[in-house]
Amino acid sequence: MIRILLPLALALLCAGCSARVKQYKVEVVKEYPHDTGAYTQGLFFDGGRFFESTGQFGESSFREVELATGKVLSKMNFQQKYFGEGSVMLGGNLYILTWLNKVAFVYDAKTLEYKQTYSYPREGWGLTTDGKSLIASDGSARLYFLTPEFKQERYVDVKMDGRSVRNLNELEYIDGKVWANVYMTDLIVIINPTDGTVEASIDCSGLLPQKLREPRTDVLNGIAQDPATGKIYLTGKYWPRLYEVRLVPAK
Repeated sequence: MIRILLPLALALLCAGCSARVKQYKVEVVKEYPHDTGAYTQGLFFDGGRFFESTGQFGESSFREVELATGKVLSKMNFQQKYFGEGSVMLGGNLYILTWLNKVAFVYDAKTLEYKQTYSYPREGWGLTTDGKSLIASDGSARLYFLTPEFKQERYVDVKMDGRSVRNLNELEYIDGKVWANVYMTDLIVIINPTDGTVEASIDCSGLLPQKLREPRTDVLNGIAQDPATGKIYLTGKYWPRLYEVRLVPAK
């Protein structure tokens, strides 16, 4: 997939945002190395450890990463036919979606031993959890709430000022809200999981400076909060940096 800058798309998406939709930018607190071979799909902390799932046919993997150095501490590769997507841990299990394969994998969270494969009825994109349900995106404007057995409980349609927000991608559950990357843009939206209302938007344009971009550097994708510290981290597909950020009001 080719990265393109979409300032117009950002403007259109945020056009007419009411005062109720808070608008933020990000301020870099600290930066860390990130594997430029990682097409980031899922990013999260669990038990003080940092994990990442990556995509692309023939490149998909799940890995534990050392935050400070970006070093891959352990890595589980997928067969070439699978395109890995979002990932999360819940109830002692690791869940990983696939993009077009219509399956989701379950592993033991501690040992990474394979446990089960579930049939999945739609494209797999982002995955997170509120501690009870799995929350998944499929590239549309809809978030699905699922049991750990991938049975649908409910869904919400995500809207900002009445307009559907499509291309919801990587997800993270932070302080009772769902944060979602909007694919192919530098925008993150903060969603009320009860009704799908976008309560805030985060403009991340310029986070990765142009001087660090290479021909295959791709889009912003990857949100993780360390529950132990509350710190928030962002990265992108094939990015050379992972950033600890804080939100500041947009002027």
